[in-house]
Amino acid sequence: MTAATMDAAAAYPNYKRNIGLLSICWALMTTSMMMVVSVTSNVGHMLAPAGMEQFLALPAALQWGAMACLTIPFSFLMRRIGRRNGFFIGAALLIASAGLAVVAIYERSFWLFCVGSFGIGGAQSIGWYYRFAAAEIVPESFRSRAISLTLAGGVAAAILGPTLADYSRGALTPVLYAGSFAAIMGVQSITMIVLMLVRIPRPPAEDLTGGRPLSVIARQPKFLVAVGGGVVGYGVMVMMMSVVPLAMQMCGHSFGDATSVIQWHVLGMYIPAFFTGHLIRKFGAPPIMLLGGVANIAALVTAASGIALINFYVALALVGVGWNFLYTGATSLLTETYTTAERAKAQGLNEFLVFTFVGMATLFSGFTLKTWGWSEVNLAALPLIVLVVAGAAWASFRKRRPVSSG
Repeated sequence: MTAATMDAAAAYPNYKRNIGLLSICWALMTTSMMMVVSVTSNVGHMLAPAGMEQFLALPAALQWGAMACLTIPFSFLMRRIGRRNGFFIGAALLIASAGLAVVAIYERSFWLFCVGSFGIGGAQSIGWYYRFAAAEIVPESFRSRAISLTLAGGVAAAILGPTLADYSRGALTPVLYAGSFAAIMGVQSITMIVLMLVRIPRPPAEDLTGGRPLSVIARQPKFLVAVGGGVVGYGVMVMMMSVVPLAMQMCGHSFGDATSVIQWHVLGMYIPAFFTGHLIRKFGAPPIMLLGGVANIAALVTAASGIALINFYVALALVGVGWNFLYTGATSLLTETYTTAERAKAQGLNEFLVFTFVGMATLFSGFTLKTWGWSEVNLAALPLIVLVVAGAAWASFRKRRPVSSG
């Protein structure tokens, strides 16, 4: 064991064990998210009142709206009570909200389902802090890998999420989809058990005070590139994924085909996580974000070019890979822009901007799908991802350019 390794072990006790546990928790959270994605648009379409069919994506949009509204309060709450306690609250909130969704489906109440969806979104906003928790409990040299390895837990979700959604949607027959939300309650109960094993050291109180104003942090070019990559990369991915089950149904494909496509999409999201951290450490975050943007452009062009099953498979897998490179790179870049005292407000602002945009994108994608069609959903996203590619290219060039001595 080298001196550096010994110092890291002393400063960050059991960090590899904790990363493994956080990865399991993230896998369980992502499994729940994938189940939600697989059925929410269908339930919205099933329950939407007559004359409001174009608002079928409102429950999904409310999930993202809740994430936007609650992510900053939850960021400061976890600063006060600690990460692990915050994650317990998130799991409990998801259990309660999924239970409300079950009741709404049985009662065929669109508006009650919207309330449950809002609670589900609030719970998910807490879950996304798993990656930040991972970055905070490891040595700096391991940070990008910790983020990436935690997100890699989503590989299990690629198998479990759509499969559970498919098998559980009819479990409470004759009421479709209620069983999927009941299954989410069970998955999150397991999360709470795993969380009991996690140990996340809290920083000294003096490290959580002071810091620069948020306006100063947000004006950093590196912060802007990181937030832009996260906002658009996530937004474009969700624009496609949130409506793809319904889009495939409208194009003549089965629900089983849709869950299989989502499965490959999630594999595309999380399999690269096993090596994305290494690539970021070797080449830097901006070049990896640039690569992710290019993958997203290829995905959008593929999706807009046809409605055959292979188009859906290729497009959703590509947008998953693009999301991984963009989102992991953006998260890694973001952690370089703030101190420990500043992290609650910097992370909260980033998550707020991401989820606000994603909520609007989700509502827009549902409206666009119902009004114009699947190809138009994808074409509308192209200009946004081109902007991100330009920003990542600029950041990559700026990093490589030698500093002038004059």
